[in-house]
Amino acid sequence: MEALPQPTGPRPLLEGLTEQERIQVMEKGRRRVLYRGATLFTQETPNDGIWLIETGRIRVFYAAPTGREITLAYWYPGNFVGGPEVFGAGTHSWSGMAASNSTLLHLPGAALKQLVARIPSLAFGIIDGLTFKGRCYSALAQMLGTRSITDRLAFLLVHLSGLYGVEEEGGILIAADFTHAELAHMVGATRQWVTISLKRFAEQGVVTTRRSQILIQRPDLLARMPGGGDAA
Repeated sequence: MEALPQPTGPRPLLEGLTEQERIQVMEKGRRRVLYRGATLFTQETPNDGIWLIETGRIRVFYAAPTGREITLAYWYPGNFVGGPEVFGAGTHSWSGMAASNSTLLHLPGAALKQLVARIPSLAFGIIDGLTFKGRCYSALAQMLGTRSITDRLAFLLVHLSGLYGVEEEGGILIAADFTHAELAHMVGATRQWVTISLKRFAEQGVVTTRRSQILIQRPDLLARMPGGGDAA
């Protein structure tokens, strides 16, 4: 039986900061409100710092020359988006948009550089965040290299259980809301196909769906699917 990775979800950027340090960060930022579907930043445009998500959810994606969009990840409150050039150099490597109504705090590159120089906990948070993003995007590249869409979905569920998994009676709950459409964007399929596949997994006793949450009942079966165990 393949072992699932231990839950290692993204640590909130400001975790570990003192109240005074948090105030210093907030004073340097500018708050922005985005409604669902609004663009936060666009691929190949100049980058200037990061956006700390306070509420809502942000989708980051890469737009291929053909026009096809590949979803890289969905980020939640406490996470930041806008890298990899967090201090403002260069251009965005991908785009970001609000997947739901969101509130963000923009920290310009120059201000962020000053803050990390005097707040070690913030510097560690930035490093941890970039490391976590690297793992996510590496897993995505592996997932897209598997042999079939079914294998990709199995891989994605194993990966998400490692990032957001919480052990419950009867299995591992992916403790983050993902709609079928969002899962489809991440595996290169249609929403209908994901719905049908999850229903098939449920009939096999592999998963149980709870609205936008998924309980994995048989992680061993998912991991044994071609490509599934590669997430460990």
